[in-house]
Amino acid sequence: MINDKKVLAVITARGGSKGVPGKNIKNLAEKPLIAWTIEEAQRSQYIDRLILSSEDREIIETAKKYGCDVPFVRPDELAQDTTRGIEPILHALQEVEGYDYVVLLQPTSPLRIAEDIDRTIEIMIEESAPACVSVTETQESPYWMYRIEDNQQLQPLLSQSDLSKRRQDLPSVFVLNGAVYVAEVEWLKNTKSFLTDLTVAYKMPKERSYDIDTEMDFKACEWMLG
Repeated sequence: MINDKKVLAVITARGGSKGVPGKNIKNLAEKPLIAWTIEEAQRSQYIDRLILSSEDREIIETAKKYGCDVPFVRPDELAQDTTRGIEPILHALQEVEGYDYVVLLQPTSPLRIAEDIDRTIEIMIEESAPACVSVTETQESPYWMYRIEDNQQLQPLLSQSDLSKRRQDLPSVFVLNGAVYVAEVEWLKNTKSFLTDLTVAYKMPKERSYDIDTEMDFKACEWMLG
């Protein structure tokens, strides 16, 4: 709870990963990937209830083993490759009522710590914003990105008419790292998105911003945790 407002955290984890089969329960540094997120969420000073949204029995049993509440089984139609990420959250808010804020935690961010979760919530409150998401600074600036036309000609992604050509003079740019999403429940139900022009950001360090999607990502995180 924060400022007398109740906080629900939802871990979304479906089966059927294409990049890494069984990804969410695959061992990372001797415990299932999803366990890293469960344990840090349990350390949060603000989360009142932590639940799992999944259709997969193995994921459900693994989450329960690590103390995560599983109040429902996600419908199969909300666990498809084409399912938008917001849909399982909106479904969870229908199933579990009575909360003021909702936190989305994806198990593919195992290096995220409780302080990242809590700081994202705090920034939303401090800035009087309806939502806050975690981001990290990227070295791959869009000001230096190009697309290739059919004739193989390079075209800048962004206008470069007034752009400095020195990399060190370019503005800092940030990308979503997928670690923490927080929003007011009623606002999210209306907007159906964590990302609007009212959303604020919590800047996470690069070393905690790994988002596991491939076997190489697993190896990188194992090295970081080693």
